[in-house]
Amino acid sequence: MRNFSIFEKFSKAFQDHPSLTRILVVSTISGGGLIAYSEANASYGANGAAVVETGTRKKKVVLLGTGWAGTSFLKNLNNSQYEVQIISPRNYFAFTPLLPSVTCGTVEARSVVEPIRNIGRKKNVDTSYLEAECFKIDPASKKVYCRSKQGLSSNGKKEFSVDYDYLVIATGAQSNTFNIPGVEENCHFLKEVEDAQRIRKTVIDSFEKASLPELSDEERKRILHFVVVGGGPTGVEFAAELHDFVTEDLVSLYPRAKGSVRITLLEAADHILTMFDKRITEFAEEKFSRDGIDVKLGSMVTKVNEKDISAKTKGGEVSSIPYGMIVWSTGIGTRPVIKDFMKQIGQGNRRALATDEWLRVEGTDNIYALGDCATINQRKVMEDVSAIFSKADKDKSGTLTLKEFQEAMDDICVRYPQVELYLKSKRMRGIADLLKEAETDDGSKKNIELKIEEFKSALSQVDSQVKFLPATAQVAAQQGAYLATCFDRMEECEKSPEGPIRMRGEGRHRFRPFRYRHLGQFAPLGGEQTAAQLPGDWVSIGHSSQWLWYSVYASKQVSWRTRVLVVSDWMRRFIFGRDSSSI
Repeated sequence: MRNFSIFEKFSKAFQDHPSLTRILVVSTISGGGLIAYSEANASYGANGAAVVETGTRKKKVVLLGTGWAGTSFLKNLNNSQYEVQIISPRNYFAFTPLLPSVTCGTVEARSVVEPIRNIGRKKNVDTSYLEAECFKIDPASKKVYCRSKQGLSSNGKKEFSVDYDYLVIATGAQSNTFNIPGVEENCHFLKEVEDAQRIRKTVIDSFEKASLPELSDEERKRILHFVVVGGGPTGVEFAAELHDFVTEDLVSLYPRAKGSVRITLLEAADHILTMFDKRITEFAEEKFSRDGIDVKLGSMVTKVNEKDISAKTKGGEVSSIPYGMIVWSTGIGTRPVIKDFMKQIGQGNRRALATDEWLRVEGTDNIYALGDCATINQRKVMEDVSAIFSKADKDKSGTLTLKEFQEAMDDICVRYPQVELYLKSKRMRGIADLLKEAETDDGSKKNIELKIEEFKSALSQVDSQVKFLPATAQVAAQQGAYLATCFDRMEECEKSPEGPIRMRGEGRHRFRPFRYRHLGQFAPLGGEQTAAQLPGDWVSIGHSSQWLWYSVYASKQVSWRTRVLVVSDWMRRFIFGRDSSSI
């Protein structure tokens, strides 16, 4: 019975993974052993691409990046007709929202990373990984050129190329220094796990240095002055984590430092957390003031030296601030490989790759981009208003009835989400409310006919609701899941398109456009207090929101392994405090 069970598992394994090239069969004949090999369903073509049993070659998808967008795409892709080649300079996925916690020992670095090979091997899709950095994309020859992180590739060369049928660009972005002198050389960034580890070591080293004898009070205060540039979620959360780390753990361990520690937050805008509700912004500023965190609003950094940072107020006054450590968190910039690719395809004047609503890079057929490296170029209604009118005018009378327009409204709202947003912003119940001026004296709308100019006038303000999506993990993860679904259903939707009507062509689009669903956002403010802004304009601030933050961030971990590790780190911190070692 036990042998039969093993055989069943063995057989099922090869059914689930047809990409295996050989099956080892062992049987017993007259007390002797017989070993034989047989070919599995999949084989490989001349170019190394997998070939399924029907004889058709598997489509090769090259995935650049292992961040939120890339990992979400990999986790949700389930069509075995593809083989996926992952290329990234880091062989793991990092849960970046917890990086501020890593900087202060609240959570360990190992707890927020998951090896990308672990994710890939659990898929019913052929996946492989190369630890390398892509430095050039050649859309004409369908190749990406990469540089091995280990120095040499398998054939002894540092640089190599990889062919693709589909390319998914999810390289993320880099920190934006705005070309301010001294930032690159003197500031810490908080984009990667390695950044968080360096910051943690620098904080502990600062306290150790400040504890040395014969150090002047002025020098001790400079060393223990921590400056955070940027009042967004990352900068605010780091400042709050650092304050808790200092007051709850470090001051008792370093008595010489007591009274000398300062934390300053510099923000160029008039408020911190400007993307949050005004109630959260005001509470955060008041709490930081009570905690002794010096928030300097309207302060724009102009230069960073080895020991001081220069900032200019809106009034033009320039001040020099001595510091011991600076964390720079002011936004994102474009990576060099993306800049080069944008020039190739005529997008050189943009700050991010422009894609259509299906995440396909504009000007290409088989290249997709998602996450922080790209932005959706939402089509405007007024660019297509004549085509929309023509599609809705089914009887080709040159005029449009409300009935005709309402029949096309579903497709229009799917294709142009700004229409629905505009109606909501104006508290309108439907498109008909836009056309009230066309009513007859008796209020009847059924037989009203609109000319093209009246139609344009009614929709003239709709495009004011076109918005760019924020560069957040939430957006990237949803884009990755959406694109994976599109790839899974590619053949099915080629035969039976499910998207909206093509306004400038015939038929329908294959898929419905990507739609971002905002699930809320958090802003940890220290002292076991968090601000939460959830859909429906629901705002919560305090200890209850902190527990909600714990539950959400634990549930959003990429694996059960990291989920258990993160929760255990939180429990350790509650019981023993934060780890103050510099490793």
